[in-house]
Amino acid sequence: MDPLIIGFLGILFLVALLALGVPIAFAMALSGFSGLIVLLGVEKTFFLLPLHYYSSVSVFTLTAIPLFLLLGYVSVHGGLTSAAFDCARIWLVKIPGGLAMSTCLASGLFGACAGTGVPATAAMGRIAIPEMLRFNYDKSLAAGSVASAATIAVLVPPSIMMVVYSVTTGASLGKLLLAGYVPAALSIIIYMAMIFIRVRFNPSLAPNMPGEIVTWTKRWKALGSVWGILVLIVTLLGGLYSGFFTPTEAAAVGSLVAFILMIINRKFTWPKIRDTFSETLGIMGMVILLVLGASVFGLFITLSGLPQELAKWIGLVGVNIFILIFVIAIVYVFLGMFFDALSILLLTMPILLPVLISMEVNLIWFGIIYIKLTEIGAITPPVGLSVYVLKGVVGDKISLAEIFRGIGAFLLMDILTLALLIIFPQISLFLPNTMRGG
Repeated sequence: MDPLIIGFLGILFLVALLALGVPIAFAMALSGFSGLIVLLGVEKTFFLLPLHYYSSVSVFTLTAIPLFLLLGYVSVHGGLTSAAFDCARIWLVKIPGGLAMSTCLASGLFGACAGTGVPATAAMGRIAIPEMLRFNYDKSLAAGSVASAATIAVLVPPSIMMVVYSVTTGASLGKLLLAGYVPAALSIIIYMAMIFIRVRFNPSLAPNMPGEIVTWTKRWKALGSVWGILVLIVTLLGGLYSGFFTPTEAAAVGSLVAFILMIINRKFTWPKIRDTFSETLGIMGMVILLVLGASVFGLFITLSGLPQELAKWIGLVGVNIFILIFVIAIVYVFLGMFFDALSILLLTMPILLPVLISMEVNLIWFGIIYIKLTEIGAITPPVGLSVYVLKGVVGDKISLAEIFRGIGAFLLMDILTLALLIIFPQISLFLPNTMRGG
């Protein structure tokens, strides 16, 4: 049988397994394993797989993942989240929609500690939602600002998605981590501008502003409370930009700094340390399973020749790069309705990477576009992982329909930001292009 047909049938088999509810890591492993047996035979497959498994998880860059996860969870349990929101609240409280805007800014700051959107959503949901409801904010605006802004965490180092993307594509992790800062800032600014405009034209969205007296002394004192986050940002940004740290070294140093901050803030307790390591190991186990499953599926797809044929066909047709990105965006948004961002990356990259390379697409630029698309997927129904995490936090205070209604305006702003990132690649590439080293 033609290898191309086998590859196509393997993809259909994967889709069938996913439709039956098989976890994506096992679905990819099973379809890849079955396809390799058909292509290579039993003996060659069993000879090749152990070597391939080992090479897939022995990549040094992967060691950054548990370290970044550790950094994120130490920061969560170390109280840096509440400090970020309190500081943003005090500085923005007198502005229309100030509490919702504070959530956006605090989520960006917290992203410098979290590495992923899920803990950011949970943490900001517990802190910001009760505060906004206390001052009679519209429930949809309150929920939408938290569910949407928390996804920005994946754009700001430490970002687990960036590490896996780097390992999968071979793109420079250092440049990729730096590339996220400006797009993250742009996303926050666009969110905040939208909230300000909406509240000015419809004050009922945020009718009662807090009556506390905010002096400049109080503002500067609040700014001092986030010194821990600023230390982490300076450590990561400065070390990566100067080339003094490799990304893995930056993750290790950041984790050490986070532990020191935890001790200084008197948040160091054995139950918190136990939870920190338990949560880190749990997520890391999931990542490794996905990487292993995707590596087998990716090997099968590559040996079938499908990606190479697709790249050749696109070259013959002469598809414009922007049309290609537009088509990929539609596919990713659709997949984001049903799968988490990491699964989508590992599922699609074996097919897309040869196409991107053949069209000489800058992989750093595409990485930021991809991560922005995962943000959109995280708030898009019917799955919308960030939405369901927030629902679990707020319980019956806000309905699922109100949360989904609230993310509508933020979703439009994400599309605007995505368009700017596609049209103006230098938004993403400015910092990486000026860094020292790779």
